[in-house]
Amino acid sequence: MLKQILAKLPRKSSSKCDSFDSSGSNSCNNTSNLGNGIQFTNSCTVIANRLNVVKRMSTAIFPASIVAGGESVAPHVPFKDVSNAEKQSLFVSKLNLCCTIYDFNDPDKDSAEKDLKRQVLLELNEFVASGSARFTESAISTVCKMCAVNLFRTFPPKYLSARGESEDEEPMFDPAWCHLQLVYDFFLSVIGQGSLDAKYAKKYVDHSFILKLLDLFDSEDPRERECLKSILHCLYGKFMMHRPAIRKAVSNIFYRFAFETERHNGIAELLEVFGSVISGFALPLKEEHRLFFSRALLPLHKTKSLGIYHQQLAYCVVQFIEKEQNLASVVITRLLRYWPVTSSQKQLMFISELEEILEMISIAEFEKIMVPLFHRIGYCLNSSHFQGRMVVSKFFNRSIGKCQFARIKGEVPCNYYDCLHFLTQKKELISSLTFPRLVVVAERAHFLWNNDNVLNLVMHNRHVIMPIIISALERNSQNHWNKAVLNLTQNVRKVFSEMDEELVLDCQGKLEEENSKSNVAAERRRLMWERLEIAANYEPVAIPSNISGLVKPATCLVSC
Repeated sequence: MLKQILAKLPRKSSSKCDSFDSSGSNSCNNTSNLGNGIQFTNSCTVIANRLNVVKRMSTAIFPASIVAGGESVAPHVPFKDVSNAEKQSLFVSKLNLCCTIYDFNDPDKDSAEKDLKRQVLLELNEFVASGSARFTESAISTVCKMCAVNLFRTFPPKYLSARGESEDEEPMFDPAWCHLQLVYDFFLSVIGQGSLDAKYAKKYVDHSFILKLLDLFDSEDPRERECLKSILHCLYGKFMMHRPAIRKAVSNIFYRFAFETERHNGIAELLEVFGSVISGFALPLKEEHRLFFSRALLPLHKTKSLGIYHQQLAYCVVQFIEKEQNLASVVITRLLRYWPVTSSQKQLMFISELEEILEMISIAEFEKIMVPLFHRIGYCLNSSHFQGRMVVSKFFNRSIGKCQFARIKGEVPCNYYDCLHFLTQKKELISSLTFPRLVVVAERAHFLWNNDNVLNLVMHNRHVIMPIIISALERNSQNHWNKAVLNLTQNVRKVFSEMDEELVLDCQGKLEEENSKSNVAAERRRLMWERLEIAANYEPVAIPSNISGLVKPATCLVSC
């Protein structure tokens, strides 16, 4: 009998505390004396004050009449200590308790309250995972309120410039992650429950809620973005009525990133989610989906931070091409428009994506873009991938470089273009050094010919493609400084000879004829200049050393 009385005392005192708290009484801090001398101290004033704070924070979004339901059970009581009829009220009470936000910048501040909230969040996760929760309208409202209060926040502005494709910045971890992770796990578990009816939940998981959730993808904490990725995927599958709004909101994020800011931390995660979304598009593709492809996805190729999300972007592009083959030529045309000129790393990404698309493209679509495509590939075959003075400096920093360059160290120029000329003059010496391979673009372009699908496309259109590529191979044979590229050039020429030796010889003959014509034209221009110089009695004009004293400075006619 005594145990039953003790079990009932916290609940009775809690309800009494609520009524007294509303009238301004402080009698909840009393001490109850039992007949056998045992004393019980009631501390529910703190909990009541917390719940009042939560109500003030949430009434602007969630109706007070719904939120206030089920407050009869103290939230610190474990689920196992209450009857099944009271578990739902305890569930709502614990949710309201978790709406209190603590400052984690000071680890010693409110440490007991932080531990209590974490313990309650763990209990909520276990309760939902057990399948005992009933998602009534009041429960759904309180769940969304608790998640909104804990998760939705404004991130500090980004003052740093956009990251490049090779920059590895240290990730920023949120100090409140011990609570945030449990809230994310709880929300994911709730929306994944089969007992949750989307028709009732859509009243609270509305467009505004989803937009704020998508804004969280800009978090600098990679752990948070991973959780958001799973939640967005689940929301897209659960709430079919919100799918157009989600696609539109994500499109706007891509627009703003590609055309305005080039700053966003969650592009890779959003693309990963949409990779599975695109695979579920019905055929034929809707006009909305084609616009998303051409206006939102493809412009993402032109940003500086492409390397961070290129793998996910290429997967989305491939998914669209698998849906409609005629999109392959559209993608290649856009890649040629966005082709990077100065960034060799982005060129490698573009070449890899091109190879993946060429494995899927049809002959008809390939013929639409083969001429500009192989002109670009020809430029890549001739790429020297010089890095100016930095290359020479790296050679000097190596012991072998110091030995080999001891006699020419004083000749290193300071000007960028003079440095390129210097490297060209010393190419035999440079190529003899053991240094990390620099000509990765040219090598990657040569490796395209190892792909059977590419060779098959070239075979069907060899009369158009071979003249373009053979001229690039001839330029490599005559001018390129790297031995590895020269060997690859010989391999490609051998492949072409095996494919159609007569056409290769014909192309080489035409190329030699064009070279002879250009040499004759150059010689004609040289003789013409000589005749002009003789006719004009050309002599170099010597400028007197004191000419500066004879020239008066011009007066400024514009008043500053």
